[in-house]
Amino acid sequence: MIGRSVSHGTFSIERIYPAPPERVFAAWAIRPEKNRWFGEGDDFLSSTDEYTLDFQVGGRERLAGTLPGGRAFTYDAIYQDIVDGRRIVSSYDVAIDGRRTSVSLMTIEIDPAGDGTRLILTEQGAYFDGLDSSPQREEGALDSLTKLGLYLDRQMSPIA
Repeated sequence: MIGRSVSHGTFSIERIYPAPPERVFAAWAIRPEKNRWFGEGDDFLSSTDEYTLDFQVGGRERLAGTLPGGRAFTYDAIYQDIVDGRRIVSSYDVAIDGRRTSVSLMTIEIDPAGDGTRLILTEQGAYFDGLDSSPQREEGALDSLTKLGLYLDRQMSPIA
């Protein structure tokens, strides 16, 4: 078929957060918490139609909504491996206007680092037909980890 292609990419991002590992893990694992920085709380979409999270091996996560400009966006993930407090592995695909743009394997590693947490996100992706790319996905991951850091900072700040 003319115009069909696939490219591959891998990237890793490391962040240190001034929150204990159990707090960082909870921000990924508990729906109301993840919803605040990733689901409905993410400003990537102009509107969110659906956000679900079933955080268990074999469980699913879905984020669906509308991108600026009116295109439909969906993120569908399946949790492949979870080690409580330490590791999360999921496979996920992204579609825009019903057309799959990529499939990825994402690994989150969480380790103590002094009084905080070292988080390493590694993604291995297949990007289809020039509709997505590893650099674009890395940019999105960096944005998400920044939002996670802001969320954790708010949670760790003393109430005045």
